[in-house]
Amino acid sequence: MFPTEPAAVNNGFGSLLKNRGFMLLWIGQLVSQLADKVFFVLMIALLENYPAPSWLAENSKYSTLMVAFTVPAVLFGSAGGIFVDRLPKKLIMIGSDVVRGLLTLLIPLLPREFLILLILTFAISTVTQFFAPAEQAAIPLLVRRESLMAANALFSSTMMGALIVGFAVGEPILSLAKELLGENFGQELIVGILYMLSAVIMQPINFKDHKHIEDSPVLTHPWAEFTESLRYLRKNRLVLNAMLQLVTLYCVFAALTVLAIRLAAEFGLKEKQFGFFLAAAGVGMVLGAGILGHWGSKFHHKPLPLIGFLMIALTLGVFTFTHSLALALGLCTLLGVGASFVGVPMQTLIQQQTPPTMHGKVFGFQNHAVNIALSVPLAITGALTDALGLRIVLITMSSVVVVIGIWAWHNTRRVLQDFI
Repeated sequence: MFPTEPAAVNNGFGSLLKNRGFMLLWIGQLVSQLADKVFFVLMIALLENYPAPSWLAENSKYSTLMVAFTVPAVLFGSAGGIFVDRLPKKLIMIGSDVVRGLLTLLIPLLPREFLILLILTFAISTVTQFFAPAEQAAIPLLVRRESLMAANALFSSTMMGALIVGFAVGEPILSLAKELLGENFGQELIVGILYMLSAVIMQPINFKDHKHIEDSPVLTHPWAEFTESLRYLRKNRLVLNAMLQLVTLYCVFAALTVLAIRLAAEFGLKEKQFGFFLAAAGVGMVLGAGILGHWGSKFHHKPLPLIGFLMIALTLGVFTFTHSLALALGLCTLLGVGASFVGVPMQTLIQQQTPPTMHGKVFGFQNHAVNIALSVPLAITGALTDALGLRIVLITMSSVVVVIGIWAWHNTRRVLQDFI
């Protein structure tokens, strides 16, 4: 079941469209997400102009850049959330966009040294770790409790849309910018403008932050705040259970990202066309989020996460027995719908059950856990597939998802009985 407190009236997306502050936040984060994806494409494109240093093989430049881009998420995910509780969320979001924009504009002005590119990539990715928890913590401040389901559905669908569209249009946007604005700074300029545009869009947002830590006479040490978030999660098993389900969901998607390359070959596609499967899953997430956002109140008493996990497990299992590309893409779409049935309700639950003074720390820790969850499957899925074969890996994943889904459902019911 979906353990949140429903509203007397839930107008779905309709009430959100009339909420000016939320709409500015939504549009701003959409532009910022697009900038993140285009920035990543830009870094890959720029590598051609940055010779590898003597201590690094030429073919290792791409993997080294990927490490510089992903490591900050693992190192600083929780730290970003701590600062979110110390400073106004609007300041953090706008400041993050401005800093990332300025750092991007610095790229063509600095020497074309690979190490400098790595440092800038690391710095921009680090700043991103402050934007994400601030954004999640800002949603409950702008949206009424009964509209959180619709708000998270809208954010989830557009986040996935930005992921698909950003990587798809990144290269054409950069090529056009290079042609119109010049090859020396045009690409960096367009990415910097996107970050700055996001900051400008969110500037008019007006919401009251809850009392910040710096307002109190005693300033808590950051490590103490981090351990406080761990104590809170151990104490609030409902939030911890929801976070574990989100981590499982991201593990599945990370593994699917690796497996999609193998699946492309299985269905006669080129390896670089693996994005078709991810795009189909993204379409499914958009559909599922749309269903929950518009009719979420009607599903309040349904075990949505359990249904979602079972849908994911079913699609992973059936994958091994189909040879039709159309059916495979349809299964990916169904998997995306199932992912929405897990992700949207669980994110909403965390927002509803977490007190405002803990928003930053909890969402920062969530961001940290999710990034680790994304990293581990990316590291081991390829090796497991080589050793065991694609079919065994998919069937094993399907079985694990079923077990976790049923365990989480039973665990949630026990926690709710304790609440009652």
